[in-house]
Amino acid sequence: MKKSGSVFANKTNRRSFLRNGTVAGAATLGAGLLPARVSAFEGDDDDRSPITKGDIAILKFLQALEQVEADLWIQYSELGGVQDNEVSGVNGGNPAYTAALTILDGDMPQYIHDNTDDEISHASFLANFLESKGESAVSLEPFRHLPTSKAAGANQNFKGDGGRLTNLTQLTIDTSFWSRYRSITNPDFDPLAKFVQAVPSLNGGRFTAIPRTDADTAGSDPSNPPASITDKLKAIAFTAGFHFAFIEQGGTSLYPTLAQHVTNLEVLRILLSIGPSETMHFQTWQDKAGNATPLTVTDAVNNSTVTFIDLKGAQGETNPESLNGDTLQANLIMPEPTHFLNPKFGPVAIIRPTSIQNGGAVASVVSFRQDGLFLDPKTNKNTGIVDVLMRLAEEADDARRRF
Repeated sequence: MKKSGSVFANKTNRRSFLRNGTVAGAATLGAGLLPARVSAFEGDDDDRSPITKGDIAILKFLQALEQVEADLWIQYSELGGVQDNEVSGVNGGNPAYTAALTILDGDMPQYIHDNTDDEISHASFLANFLESKGESAVSLEPFRHLPTSKAAGANQNFKGDGGRLTNLTQLTIDTSFWSRYRSITNPDFDPLAKFVQAVPSLNGGRFTAIPRTDADTAGSDPSNPPASITDKLKAIAFTAGFHFAFIEQGGTSLYPTLAQHVTNLEVLRILLSIGPSETMHFQTWQDKAGNATPLTVTDAVNNSTVTFIDLKGAQGETNPESLNGDTLQANLIMPEPTHFLNPKFGPVAIIRPTSIQNGGAVASVVSFRQDGLFLDPKTNKNTGIVDVLMRLAEEADDARRRF
């Protein structure tokens, strides 16, 4: 993954960004428009709209966030994905964890591998595009010091053993995305709408989505899942399944939200082309998470208890469940038509949310922070990456389309 440049050297706030025209440590950009250089889509006609400071702010934020996603997905792929030289190498993999994931679907290792490959490509492409326009890509390397799993299969020399950007062992997962898409209620249309959690306990404690050490896989035999897999390891794998969907639903909303604020047609095309791949990920993962089997497990390390229920047997599209936003039926993976813009137009199936307030850059950083992705187990506090991402996010959300 190509990275250059550095993160913010000072605490420039978004107001001074707008006032002075600086872009994540780049040189002042005069009137706020950047000269066009290498085209990402050579030979294509465009509307000749220049790339604005706002466009660059959006691209820098997305490039930073894709680094975060690539980091967490690489950890999942090392332990539970197909092992090959494309992503994780050929000597990794944790057979017991991989077998536990296949309880959700037999193709989970391939899907994890491919999702990882996609996120790496997103981060790399956005960095290359920024550099083609004379902009330095954002580097998050100073924050790569969170611990690597000690379980068999994890790469103990990842980037020279410099550590990870994300922590997958103390997650608090908001699973309300599950009922949001299964109801007719749109959070952009009804800000007071409430959506029940598919797995309430995942949103009420801290849980690991990967084996931390071989103690987490002890007693499990990969030869005959699910019977040969302990409840403890099943719970870890099921937690991962819901976390996969949580992560990808964020990108599903983020790209169309920020696309509404882009000026340059080439940049708009990038967002409209990458965004739908995130939606493909999300729909895949919510379908697989719904195959979790009933169990209750207490994790002594995190002092937390999780309970999974049979979502395949949950109620479907019946009133008043759909109206209240708490439909849980597992196979309702297509978005239920909802109100949008004006109720007189009638309900329509859409991505939701797509407003800056609910689905923008700042909202994405807040959700990742609340997820526990950046918790340092040594201090029990978030790393400094949150402040950097928040500054990038504020600048991205402040971008406005110019005509």
